[in-house]
Amino acid sequence: MSDMEDLWADRAKGILKAELKRRNLTYADLATRLTDAGQPYDERNLRNKVARGSFTAAFLFLCLSVIGCHTVRLDDFMEAA
Repeated sequence: MSDMEDLWADRAKGILKAELKRRNLTYADLATRLTDAGQPYDERNLRNKVARGSFTAAFLFLCLSVIGCHTVRLDDFMEAA
């Protein structure tokens, strides 16, 4: 991955983690919601996937949707872009 891609992967990871924290949800909660939505994940695999930051935009949007996040403010993550 290029430096720019690494930067954006970190930002995507930060957005997802921030939205989970904002809703007081754990990776176990997210795994349950994803599984209920027909995308089975276990907590450990999900935690590793997010920690790597190597997930698609589709996965990010799916996660945000199942936790009830309908708006994301990117300006909180845009320093030094």
